[in-house]
Amino acid sequence: MGKMVPESMILRVFEGLCCIDPGVPLPPGGGVCREQLVIFLADTLRGTAEERAPLVMAMSYGTKMMATTDQIKAFLEDLISAVVQTLTYKGHLRGWSIDRMGDAAQGASLLAEQLSSELKPSDENVCDVACLEQWLLRVSGVAAFLELLIGEALEVGLTSRPAPTLLPLCGDAPWTSLHSLLDLPLLMFLIPQLPAGDRAPWTLLFSTSVHGESFTRLVGNCKGRGPSVLLVKDTKGHIFGGFASQSWEIKPQFQGDSRCFLFSVYPSMRVFTCTGYNQHYMYLNQGQQTMPNGLGMGGQHGYFGLWLDCDFGRGHSRARPRCTTYGSPQLSGDEDFTLDTVEVWGTGLPPEEQEQGENKKSVLDVDPEAQALLEMTGKRLHSQGFREPEDDG
Repeated sequence: MGKMVPESMILRVFEGLCCIDPGVPLPPGGGVCREQLVIFLADTLRGTAEERAPLVMAMSYGTKMMATTDQIKAFLEDLISAVVQTLTYKGHLRGWSIDRMGDAAQGASLLAEQLSSELKPSDENVCDVACLEQWLLRVSGVAAFLELLIGEALEVGLTSRPAPTLLPLCGDAPWTSLHSLLDLPLLMFLIPQLPAGDRAPWTLLFSTSVHGESFTRLVGNCKGRGPSVLLVKDTKGHIFGGFASQSWEIKPQFQGDSRCFLFSVYPSMRVFTCTGYNQHYMYLNQGQQTMPNGLGMGGQHGYFGLWLDCDFGRGHSRARPRCTTYGSPQLSGDEDFTLDTVEVWGTGLPPEEQEQGENKKSVLDVDPEAQALLEMTGKRLHSQGFREPEDDG
């Protein structure tokens, strides 16, 4: 593992190995035995939350009974950093250019804080094994990080369970002129939040560093392009954004659906999903005299959770105290902020491409339940064996 991850993570893995009771005498003079290694690999690669919890406790340098939330956060930061280094070393960046992206070390710290904030300790800042079990059941990312790190770094794979894919594919991006607000830990945080169908290669639609500071260019590049992720950095250094589940369209009404969400990146990494209070998910308007002109998500006219004015360079995030649509607090450094950077990535197929793909598929591929119903009623599947389903990849 020393080729790709820091010594601190190797020592944590060793602690995880040592905490396992192998049921046989240990080697004289210290070290670990084969049985401990086999159990460790089984538990990290395909174990349950109950089996993984004691390993996390040991790798956090806790006792057999408890670990502090600070210890778990430090373990997570080491784990996420090691995953980033492993992906880079193994060439599994899937088209992303880490040298032209945000600070992965800062991203690892922010993601570690976000994951540890999901802990529900029984005592103040102290977690027992039961607390870790419940946490691992709720937060799937920790298990995925462990699976990838151990599987790739120790070169141990399971044919029945391939290593998790933590990053989306990146389509062509102008990396020579782009310095993205995204970093790898942020991508690893955002991907599980997206609807399952929106997993197409990410494509850059707009960036101020590439396309300049133009609201007209922003609108022209993003409308009709399918689902997208919007990222904003203000001049106070706050980074935040939103996921638009549908294509942006210019019209004086709200649009989108309940799959939309807002998120913050810095100074803390959080996601804010729909409250159900209203349906003010997305708004885009330009050239109207009677309605606000700009791009917004959540809240209401004049009090958006995230708003970019058509007069490019200004925006607001007015929660007071929470956005009605998403339950988000003020995301920007100041309620009325000045833009530093705006970036939009397409995360799904534009509507026309999606429709073409669905038309090419048999109903048996689009709806597996239809196939099951046909089989239950005794109908012959005449095309079975003569056709191959379309590959979604």
